[in-house]
Amino acid sequence: MNEAIRANARTILVFGSQGQVATCLREAVLPAGWTVRTAGRAEGDITVRRDVDRIVAESGASVVINAAAYTAVDRAESEPEAAIAVNRDGASHIAEACARSGAPLIHLSTDYVFDGRAVGHAYREDDPIAPVSVYGASKAEGDQAVRDATPRHAIVRTAWVYSPHGQNFVKTMLRLGRERPELGIVADQHGCPTSAADIADALVAMAVRMVEPGAGGDLYGTFHFSGTGPTTWHGFAQEIFRLAAHHGHPVPSLRPISTADFPTPAARPANSVLDCRRLLTVYGIAAPPWQDSLATCIARLCKTLVEPVT
Repeated sequence: MNEAIRANARTILVFGSQGQVATCLREAVLPAGWTVRTAGRAEGDITVRRDVDRIVAESGASVVINAAAYTAVDRAESEPEAAIAVNRDGASHIAEACARSGAPLIHLSTDYVFDGRAVGHAYREDDPIAPVSVYGASKAEGDQAVRDATPRHAIVRTAWVYSPHGQNFVKTMLRLGRERPELGIVADQHGCPTSAADIADALVAMAVRMVEPGAGGDLYGTFHFSGTGPTTWHGFAQEIFRLAAHHGHPVPSLRPISTADFPTPAARPANSVLDCRRLLTVYGIAAPPWQDSLATCIARLCKTLVEPVT
């Protein structure tokens, strides 16, 4: 690193080292002089305030991103204390540490804070929240804890996240497509598939803007970011297998079913479509069409599936 870059070195500290977004942040292309450091359970427990204080203080971070979350949506119904400890209390500890250090915080949130009953329009940032699951409620409480702890926050709600990493709908579909000739896929829930790589790129761009000279207060508050264009889980699955077929992946028959045909412990919002215009207006950031980002992910996953293990 040359001296000019060293003098202007910036660190993004990311809580949540193993998640899809954190993994993609480690892979992201960063501006010169910027680095990403992730902090997971090996470094400390976000439900323990002193651990968070130590990590933030030692990092010297210019910007902190909270990508850590309890995301087991159905299990949260029987483990509410665990979900709240991470999603509310952990978020609060991180926001409080940021307030003390002076670093702005970008906090990832979710469409699950809404009840999904909106008809005919995408959810705006100022629409009333009404979570219908323990997971959604714990995330909503975490969002409020962030607002209460530090004014220098950007809460970024997203939805239907997928990537080549971890567990997600895309990887599940590809696995089931190899195992079964027919799949029943929910066709009455609507949302926008969102690439974790696109989220990572958006968060980096936001972080860079936050520390620019003269950065204004309009950079803070609540924002939405998701893939461009709505679909259903059934439509999402159709595109997954259409793209995968180009790589020789088997294509099962896809049967549309209703939410009632596929009961789960936690209720899902029927409408998870997010209005992302505020992020575009304030930061100039918009996601590509979700089909384009999905094609990149499918190509990477299918390459992994067909390459021999050495």
